[in-house]
Amino acid sequence: MTERDDDREKRIEMEIIVDAYDEYEQAYGWYAYLDDTMDFPFGARCTTERDESPLKEGESVVVVGMSSTEPTLSQQYVTVEWMDREFGVPLEQLESIDASEATGQAIADWHYWVDR
Repeated sequence: MTERDDDREKRIEMEIIVDAYDEYEQAYGWYAYLDDTMDFPFGARCTTERDESPLKEGESVVVVGMSSTEPTLSQQYVTVEWMDREFGVPLEQLESIDASEATGQAIADWHYWVDR
């Protein structure tokens, strides 16, 4: 379990899930935050393999936007370019490799949320 980060907790409560009354609204709060905060496109690396994704650990992709896949509180998807295709993969399996500070923070916020 990830150690509590008070600054991150405050950002999540005051900026991301503020005014969200149920899990559906919280999931879309996360979607909106990630979409608004991440600077697309950016490079990313797969850190863990997942059944719902063809990416292998260590592979690099270009993240081009948020995916149209329905967001949940345990899964947000981004659209990546990989092997001449575009498709959605879980943000949880990626780390940024050449992204802006804001993008890196947004990804770290999501990883923190999922880990806690």
